[in-house]
Amino acid sequence: MPQGQPDVVPDDGLTTRQRRNRPLTIVHTGVGKGKSTAAFGLALRAWNQGWPVGVFQFVKSAKWRVGEERALRVLGASGEGGTVAWHKMGEGWSWVQRSPENNEEAAREGWEQVKRDLAAQTYRLYVLDEFAYPMHWGWVDTAEVVAVLRDRPGAQHVVITGRNAPPALVEAADLVTDMSKVKHPMDTGQKGQRGIEW
Repeated sequence: MPQGQPDVVPDDGLTTRQRRNRPLTIVHTGVGKGKSTAAFGLALRAWNQGWPVGVFQFVKSAKWRVGEERALRVLGASGEGGTVAWHKMGEGWSWVQRSPENNEEAAREGWEQVKRDLAAQTYRLYVLDEFAYPMHWGWVDTAEVVAVLRDRPGAQHVVITGRNAPPALVEAADLVTDMSKVKHPMDTGQKGQRGIEW
């Protein structure tokens, strides 16, 4: 397996193994496509390692059937890798708010469930898909999110996706990718298509 060499080795008293295995907070943000796709790729890696995976979809419609959901549910039930649990909150697409009050309540309930699961160490990888939006819109307190993630027990990794990730979250995260857009078919009037967007 290829192993990269870090540019800096901090004087933190940890061994290389301890430093390598510490839990990460990962943020995929920006206006480009691929934030959720990258997070689900991490979920596949976690499943392959036998880790329990919890996916929490914030804001996206509970009626929306994404290909990653079906694939990960099948894999999770196969008994060959880790388990996969999928939780959906909200009723509208991320940037088309149909019922802001209902979505806000669902987002808060979803965050409360994530906090309970983190405390119980239910999963090894948490995918908080589109969770940057509830923080950006003020539905969920960013300072609380940062504190809960900082103080979570065990070796639980958390990946958060969504545009407009709050600066405090970006600052606290261990790995941040800002996905920029160079071109997108929607720029020329093409709607999302099966197999590409879902």
